[in-house]
Amino acid sequence: MVDHPRARKLAKRISQIVADALEHEVKDPRLNMVTITDTRVTGDLREATVYYTVLGETVEADPDTVGVAAALASATGVLRSKVGAGTGIRHTPSLAFVLDQVPDEARRMEELLARTRESDAEVARLAASASPAGEADPYRAPREHADQE
Repeated sequence: MVDHPRARKLAKRISQIVADALEHEVKDPRLNMVTITDTRVTGDLREATVYYTVLGETVEADPDTVGVAAALASATGVLRSKVGAGTGIRHTPSLAFVLDQVPDEARRMEELLARTRESDAEVARLAASASPAGEADPYRAPREHADQE
């Protein structure tokens, strides 16, 4: 049986250990702007997927995600050793680093919402000066036939 609370607790601890090691112990300059966002551990506690983001220097400058991925791949052994020493479990999980897509998707959603707000404002502006098509009273009044009486 899988112990999900234990996997969540281990994932949180792995995130803390990896973030601390990246900040204080790994000396690769490509990893200066890396933030650990989440960690997921499999039910058998054998594999951990660490999600990270890379912050750019400016808004216009795209971060070097390829260089960061290569630096994380080369530091995986050191980081796994730190995780093993920091968690004290019998089998240290293997680490896989995945670039987190959530910030990019959130930025894309914000852009879509801004475009939608602009479109809604345009529709409201057009509706304010619009007049109904056809007659002023669009509902038909019942016919009154003189011959039915």
